[in-house]
Amino acid sequence: MSKPDLAAQAARRRTFAIISHPDAGKTTLTEHLLLASGAIRQAGAVRARGENRRTRSDWMKIERERGISVSASVMTFERDEVVFNLLDTPGHEDFSEDTYRTLTAADAAVMVLDAAKGIEPQTLKLFEVCRLRDIPILTFINKMDREAQDPMSLLDEIAAKLALDPAPLFWPADSGVRFRGMLDLRGDRFLGYEKDRDQEHPGPCPLAAATNLAPDERAMLVETADLVREGYPSFDLKAFREGHMTPVYFGSALRHFGVEQLLDGLADLAPSPRATRAEVAGQPGEMQPGDRQVSGFVFKIQANMDPNHRDRVAMLRLCSGEFKRGMKLKVQGTGKQLTVSAPVMFMASDRELAEEAYAGDVIGVPNHGVLRVGDSLSETGQVRFAGLPDFAPEILRRVRVKDPLKAKHLKKALESLAEEGVTQLFRPEIGADFIVGAVGQLQFEVMADRLANEFGLEVIFENSPFSEARWITGPQAEIDAFANINKTAMARDIDGLMVFLAKSAWDVNYAAEKRPELTFSRTKERA
Repeated sequence: MSKPDLAAQAARRRTFAIISHPDAGKTTLTEHLLLASGAIRQAGAVRARGENRRTRSDWMKIERERGISVSASVMTFERDEVVFNLLDTPGHEDFSEDTYRTLTAADAAVMVLDAAKGIEPQTLKLFEVCRLRDIPILTFINKMDREAQDPMSLLDEIAAKLALDPAPLFWPADSGVRFRGMLDLRGDRFLGYEKDRDQEHPGPCPLAAATNLAPDERAMLVETADLVREGYPSFDLKAFREGHMTPVYFGSALRHFGVEQLLDGLADLAPSPRATRAEVAGQPGEMQPGDRQVSGFVFKIQANMDPNHRDRVAMLRLCSGEFKRGMKLKVQGTGKQLTVSAPVMFMASDRELAEEAYAGDVIGVPNHGVLRVGDSLSETGQVRFAGLPDFAPEILRRVRVKDPLKAKHLKKALESLAEEGVTQLFRPEIGADFIVGAVGQLQFEVMADRLANEFGLEVIFENSPFSEARWITGPQAEIDAFANINKTAMARDIDGLMVFLAKSAWDVNYAAEKRPELTFSRTKERA
């Protein structure tokens, strides 16, 4: 395929993530985007309890039971010649590290806000990650069918808290039981909402012809819309793509209202894959979507998506070229060559063989421990994308298996989970216990659940004498000298790198003062 054709294929792609505070409706919106595209015929039944609690993107057992997303899912679907790669990120803050890595694979993000709550703490944290990467953001204000804050107050909050110019493209006619629909501010088309419908709402019509608006409601909507057009900036594509402006949509994901307009916005406004900075043959450069060489990076490892087969699938974001099934790709750094004979594309936990893929696509590469999070793959093996970071855990726990005869199985299971990049695993230089690090308590609960259900291991997490972990870098002789004095506080991570386990932050600061030639880092880049 010629270079122009490769660029044209990439231009059809929209790879985006959905970010939100828990309970803002992110998973419901995900399902209804799939529904709007025709990828599924009906949304999953979302119930509080029971075996029927199942959605397309929440496939892990604990997710279905608790109604939360704790693992990033990937879904590929097509609508009107546009190929969407949707990255559904964990909403819970205990899994922010997984979310960060997933966002490295996204070209845009949809920020979901609860119309009654506005910007919540976790939304703010995720937005900051997007800002670090200059990711353009579309805003979807959800749950307009419930009582909501004043829409102008929500826009002002976006401007004040996020330093982002909100540009509303639609304007709602009230909220809650009085919600009637929304006006397209770029014209005079009204989209009517009927509360007794879950999917098929009236099509757009001229505002004067809207049958579910009383004359006084219509007049109020016209007056308010004029104020909004005057008081807020008009949408500017350049400002949006540079991360300075967010187009704002309103709707109800649960009632399938406003979802198709959001999907149209993603197709029309969100950027297609762009050039990705990389070292090429040791020199600074970039990979263009239209470049002939196939290249990409692994942003997530998912083990046991199919527990019956104990599989390990590396999620590879393609950055250039035309990938074809059966291609040989090399891992930068190790030089290992992989024949990708069974690549998959995802519909949450469902999958199908990917015969071909282009820049912007996410494919799953089944492997048995060859690939790690942060690995760069290319045809030559000489392309290196920026590594993805590991972050120092905030909680450290000892872990042991209830059945001592299964200690070896525990080691393999913990390593498998750690390779997914969500938790940290440390092996102290002295002693046989493993120490597991996580951002929040929920991660330990998820780990216990997965160890029991996927590996048949009942484990106990116990308090650890350590509260801080830092990677040590510097002259090897100095590292050895420090380690010799602090043997009981030294450990190795899953890559065999030296880690200082401290009882308090004071101990870390003291060690750093005494050993200025060493660096005690909170992050580690996966090369």
